[in-house]
Amino acid sequence: MVNIEKFEISEGAAQRINEIVAQESENLHLRVSVLGGGCAGFSYKFDLVKKIDEEDLIFEKDGAKILIDKTFMPYLVGSIIEFEDDLIGKSFKINNPNATSSCGCGTSFSI
Repeated sequence: MVNIEKFEISEGAAQRINEIVAQESENLHLRVSVLGGGCAGFSYKFDLVKKIDEEDLIFEKDGAKILIDKTFMPYLVGSIIEFEDDLIGKSFKINNPNATSSCGCGTSFSI
């Protein structure tokens, strides 16, 4: 049986989440969602939110919290979120073992 609650946060992503949240005046958390659409079928959405919903799973590393609604976990199980700072910019990237293809920008995928 697959553990549908497996989602990892890299050290770099945890550090960046903590930096972003520290700049805000309110206690915020990073929410990761999966939306239909995007050039490969599904796309990732990142939001800063105050409220933790009843259906949210909470993933934490080094004080950084990520909220994911239980309905999105089948698309994200086994994934790891990382923060990349390279020549083309700074961004969160999700390495998703369930994705059979993805777009060049890394924000859209298919299963």
